[in-house]
Amino acid sequence: MRFLAGTPRSRWLSGAGGVAVAYVFLHILPELAVHQQTFSDALALSEQMTDSLVYLVALVGLATFYGLERAAKASRLRSRGSRRCDAVEAELFWLHIGSFVLYNALIGYLLLHREETGLVPLLIYFVAMALHFVTTDYGLREDHKDRYDNRGRWMTAAAVLGGWAVGAVTEIPQVLVGFLFAFLAGGVVLNVLKEELPEERQSNFGAFALGTTGYALILLAA
Repeated sequence: MRFLAGTPRSRWLSGAGGVAVAYVFLHILPELAVHQQTFSDALALSEQMTDSLVYLVALVGLATFYGLERAAKASRLRSRGSRRCDAVEAELFWLHIGSFVLYNALIGYLLLHREETGLVPLLIYFVAMALHFVTTDYGLREDHKDRYDNRGRWMTAAAVLGGWAVGAVTEIPQVLVGFLFAFLAGGVVLNVLKEELPEERQSNFGAFALGTTGYALILLAA
C-alpha cells in the first residue's frame, strides 16, 4: 500500500488508528471486566484481587511492547549514528519481529476463542484488527526497511494464520485465554497510540476522529 507512505501521515493510516482506538476503549477494555469473573472462579481469588490481576496483566503487555519499541528506536538511532543505514540493527530484528509474530498469532487464535461469539462480534473484531495490522505493518516497515520486506512481513502474516490454525485444533483453559486476552489488550493500547501520538508523525486528526467516531457508533449499535 504505497499510498500510505510519507509525512504528513496518510489520512487512511490515521483513520485506521481511530478505528482501533474505538475498539480498544469500547470493546477490549470492557471485555477485561468479563475476564475478571473467569479469574475469580478459576483461581479462587477475592473480587479485589481479580480486579487488580486482570489489569496488571494488561499493564505487563503494554510495558513489554513499550520496552521492545524503545529498544528498536535506540537501535535505529545507533544505526544512523554509525551511518550504516536508517533501520534497526540486524541483531535486534529477530527479537522485535519475533514479538510481533507472537502478538499476531494471539490475535489469530482469538478469532476462534473470544468471549463473545457470533458473526457480528467476529466481523467487528476482524475489521478492527485488520486495520490495526495496517498501522503496525507500516510502523514495522519504517523501522526495519528491506529486512521487513524480505522476511518480516511474511513471518507476521503467517503468524495470524498459524494462530488461527492452533485455535481450530486446540482449546486452552478459559483462564489462560483470559490472561492472553489481557496481555493482548495492553499490547494493542500501546501499539495503537505509539503510531498516532508522536509529533513527527504529523497525524491527520480529522481522519483519526472520523475513524474513532464512526467505529464507536458501529460498536454501540451492534
